[in-house]
Amino acid sequence: MRFIEEVVVDEFLPTVRSMLAEDLRERGFTQLEVADALGISQSAVSKYAAGDVARHDRIVADERVRELVERVGEGLASGDLTPVAALVEIEVLIRQLEEGDLLADLHEEAMPALADADVEFSVHDPDSGLRERERVLTSVRRGLRTLTNASGFAGLIPNVGANVAECLADAATVDDVAAVPGRLVDVKGRAMVPGEPEFGVSEHVATVLLAAREAGADVRGAVNLRYEPETVDTLGADHPTVEFDAERPTREAVADAVAAADLPASGDAETLVLYQTGAVGVEPIVYVLAPTAADATRIVRGLI
Repeated sequence: MRFIEEVVVDEFLPTVRSMLAEDLRERGFTQLEVADALGISQSAVSKYAAGDVARHDRIVADERVRELVERVGEGLASGDLTPVAALVEIEVLIRQLEEGDLLADLHEEAMPALADADVEFSVHDPDSGLRERERVLTSVRRGLRTLTNASGFAGLIPNVGANVAECLADAATVDDVAAVPGRLVDVKGRAMVPGEPEFGVSEHVATVLLAAREAGADVRGAVNLRYEPETVDTLGADHPTVEFDAERPTREAVADAVAAADLPASGDAETLVLYQTGAVGVEPIVYVLAPTAADATRIVRGLI
């Protein structure tokens, strides 16, 4: 009797770890850095590098496995993927390959009686809420890197600070929105990020994003900027723009303004620029909304 998990442990994981170790070494990682990234010992990395760990040819040849290794290697090297996010990506592919696919075939070869049984069974559900959350966090990280690497972005940060946010597909509250804890601030001409993105840490930008979605805007990412009439004009040349009243409660004002706006496709918009021109004690702000946080930051970078 051999379980499919044994196929994963004995054949799939050693092959993928070996491929990932090789990929990261080619990206300039030291053996210690590879060991830390993969959660294995340096001696194991040495064995992978020396070819002392056998790879399964069919797993190596599978295009999905090769694409996964490249994507995870790039994400770990750039910082877009945390080890948790990398683990989730690998786990999802494992579950997919277990369902009547490569790993299921290898399992049947190891247990011929399975093929003769003529039964279908679902080993695991590949859909994962954790995977979506990690992908949202990755998008926010990518967006932050886009802005903080851009010379001149600090000049677009309002006095209250900027933020980069993205929500889950079924977001209902601020706890479903990932953003930077605190806010990005201008420190001597450089945008400073106070911490890693988290869920539930943005009250204001998250509220604007959720309100726009409730009113029909098909957006999940957002960035807020310093208000300048020229900024709105420039963004308005390519994207729908909507003004809302800063003297009203934000969620209510945004929802009403977006619902009343003449947006494409009966209110749906892939990108949207919201702005308010200020009130007593309220700084004027521009919000760039897009399908993802990374998309929104690319739009903002075009202003620099």
